[in-house]
Amino acid sequence: MHKAPGSSYTVSTTCPYCGVGCGVSATVESGRVCSVKGDATHPANYGRLCVKGSALADTLGEQGRLLQPRLDGVPASWDQALSALVERLTALQAAHGRDTVAAYLSGQLLTEDYYVANKLFKGFLGTPHLDTNSRLCMASAVAGYKRAFGADAVPCNYEDLEEAELLVLVGSNLAWNHPVLYQRVKLAKERNPLMRVVVIDPRVTDTCDIADLYLGLKPGSDATLFNGLLAFMVERGHIDRIYLERHTDGFEEALKAAQKSAPSVAEVAAACDIDAERLETFYYWFARHLHVVTLYSQGVNQSTSGTDKCNAIINAHLAGGKLGLPGAGPFSITGQPNAMGGREVGGLANQLAAHMDYHTPGARDCVTRFWATESLTPQLPEGPGYKAIELFEAIERGEITVLWVMATNPAVSLPDAVRVRRALEKCPLVIVSECVANTDMLAFADIVLPASGWSEKDGIVTNSERRLSRQRGMLPPPGQARHDWQILCDVAGRLGFGEAFSYAHPWEIFDEHARLSGFENEGATRRLFDISALAGRDRAAYDALSPIQWPVTASAPRGTARLFEQGVFATPNGRARFIPITPTPPQQTLCPRYPLRLNTGRIRDQWHTMTRTARAPRLMNHRAEPFIELHPADAERAGLSDQALAIINAKEGEYRGRVRISSAQRPGEVFVPMHWSDQFTGAGRSGALLVGRTDPVSGQPETKHGAVNVVSLEPAWQATLILRDDALPEEMPWQALDYWARIPMAGCVRFQLASTTPVHDWPAQIEAWLDTPATLFSEDAAANRFRGAGVYNGRLAWWLMVGPPRELPGTEWLSARFNDHSLTFEHRRRVLAGCDSGAEDTGPVVCSCHQVGERVIKKAIRSGDDSVEALGARLACGTQCGSCLPELKSLLEEERGRARFEQAPATQMA
Repeated sequence: MHKAPGSSYTVSTTCPYCGVGCGVSATVESGRVCSVKGDATHPANYGRLCVKGSALADTLGEQGRLLQPRLDGVPASWDQALSALVERLTALQAAHGRDTVAAYLSGQLLTEDYYVANKLFKGFLGTPHLDTNSRLCMASAVAGYKRAFGADAVPCNYEDLEEAELLVLVGSNLAWNHPVLYQRVKLAKERNPLMRVVVIDPRVTDTCDIADLYLGLKPGSDATLFNGLLAFMVERGHIDRIYLERHTDGFEEALKAAQKSAPSVAEVAAACDIDAERLETFYYWFARHLHVVTLYSQGVNQSTSGTDKCNAIINAHLAGGKLGLPGAGPFSITGQPNAMGGREVGGLANQLAAHMDYHTPGARDCVTRFWATESLTPQLPEGPGYKAIELFEAIERGEITVLWVMATNPAVSLPDAVRVRRALEKCPLVIVSECVANTDMLAFADIVLPASGWSEKDGIVTNSERRLSRQRGMLPPPGQARHDWQILCDVAGRLGFGEAFSYAHPWEIFDEHARLSGFENEGATRRLFDISALAGRDRAAYDALSPIQWPVTASAPRGTARLFEQGVFATPNGRARFIPITPTPPQQTLCPRYPLRLNTGRIRDQWHTMTRTARAPRLMNHRAEPFIELHPADAERAGLSDQALAIINAKEGEYRGRVRISSAQRPGEVFVPMHWSDQFTGAGRSGALLVGRTDPVSGQPETKHGAVNVVSLEPAWQATLILRDDALPEEMPWQALDYWARIPMAGCVRFQLASTTPVHDWPAQIEAWLDTPATLFSEDAAANRFRGAGVYNGRLAWWLMVGPPRELPGTEWLSARFNDHSLTFEHRRRVLAGCDSGAEDTGPVVCSCHQVGERVIKKAIRSGDDSVEALGARLACGTQCGSCLPELKSLLEEERGRARFEQAPATQMA
């Protein structure tokens, strides 16, 4: 939907972040997206948006976008880039065989992009080696569903979360990772006081704010816990015998395995390191309630036994008949906006298309005939290709000589990052389709192709509840950028496959995908994924498509809200399968050298490798630097204080970040965020700490169970350097320091720096870095403190403070000065202080939506605002996306505790 420049219009689209799939209403004025808000009509979010979604407009613009193809590091035309791509790919495939070509895709792609990529690589190039970064987050859930139900089919919907009597959250920090669903659950709990929520997670997260019961289990012990639940249900007589007899197979074998590994509540509690009474309370609640939803995410999936953990959860639901009902079922919540859409079209290496697999009888022949590839040499592959970790191992061995990466950053996100980068360096041809000008992947690319981004892409995404929604393009792609499906079709045409890839618009691709979903899809072998009722529509109907849940068939033209309501599953005999589960520990074992268990994950305001979210300065304020979260006892043993710098060491590499001491961590465990890359810090890639161990069924890597140690980084100095955007040098020498972190701000960039090498002359040092002298400075050499600024032609170009970050004033006033065209006399007088004499330091940002700091919130509490509602009325914090509400409650409790302490009589305190 591209309209004339200067016009104003609103577009209904979807958010490009997590798997909730929120609807977005975007307003375009004068050729730019000026504002976004939640779409009140979209059934995923009903107008709510989290802070990331609310900041989408801040992430757009041509600055930092990839605008032209590159060939061997040099700008090139599209014709030059694609001619070289086809020539080199063809030569390498001719020399080494069809299986030498591979693609690695992303849940950021739209369904139409995914479909064309899968069709080209598997159907026409004849290589099975096409996989996706969804392998890193959802593969175990997929495999668990397929083993139990016969299909990759999430049985639940979001309304079930609100209708449940008991909601069990396992390995899911819903408050931070899926904030809109968290707010829906929170509101449902307020409306229904009888609703109970159990949180099962090694960390005490903000999600625990709504928990009636928290189980802080030992990492990796989930399967034992749910095996124990199955044994408990049988022992107490809380299984549904009629449901088991009519609709399931394999119960007795699964029960024997459960009883063997989890013979009693006491033994399970010991194995999981959980209080036995609390564990039994959970078991009792689950057993007694029929309407139970277990919502699970990466904490379950990202394990070498992730599939077994998923099936242990599903076993408990099957035993009690707790699925196919309102408010009941095992519910895997996806991580990316189109992770499910990619699975629908065959984006995983073990899939064909339309939920067909290589091992399904007749599936390969069915897809071959639909795509009319019978006469091709090579034909559709005969078996699955390499899954993500295997793929990069094959590249390192030399088996894969061509790799095309689209919309993802495996040089950062994959475990065993050093090995991955070694493989990329070795690969003869690396092609990267990307919308951002600087990512870690581009350093390894021979051919770089500029792709369209969120505000330009047009197509379909499928969220975690099987709901298809339209993502609508609002703006033309900038520069020479093209849509991914267009790039693929152009390459297909140059390879001689133009007739099969002659699409002129995404609706034609989607129509083909919908037709394939219904092709020969009947009888006893009927596939559950079927959207054939959406085929045969014209472009206008495609453009107007309303959100709808699959299956969408002639008998269910309005979609299907809930699966398996009649107890009929997608297995050959229509019965669900119990899977016997024998729990296995994490493969990355602890040892005296690496005694701490590493956990990795997302944080509230960032997304994946920050290529999008770091473009919005307000999203950098909540957690500005890579951090290392430790229990107080572990910090004390390592000699670490809060906000100190530390190094995590693992067998594979190291990570450097700022310490956060928190009793929310279990002793012996450490948490780091997954987001930081070489674009934002010197050694903050969590993948550098992890071994590429994978689940034998799903191929999903074990990214929650690293083995590490933590040591102090003792700098001779720390500093904060802020530079105006146009004052950044091309080469930044401070990136060679022991620690640096880049923090984008509005109109300027902040760097946190530290080094173990002393600096004896700061004016000389800053001049060496920036090739310009300090025009203002003050120094206290005895205290190792220095402040300096560069003011040229009346404008502030840079500002430096030598000292720990805790001495840094609030940066709002200072960042505004970088945007002044000329400093006033008063501002020049105050610039070294970094703040206005009358300005209040608001402290670390708690509410990103309204940029409300911790000190301002504490001041309001002390003045009498004793609830989150009162704080919201005064400061607006917590009134938009609600992500900060748990943190607001923590501050309220902290201040109440301080007040009680201060008011206590001296004798009582003594």
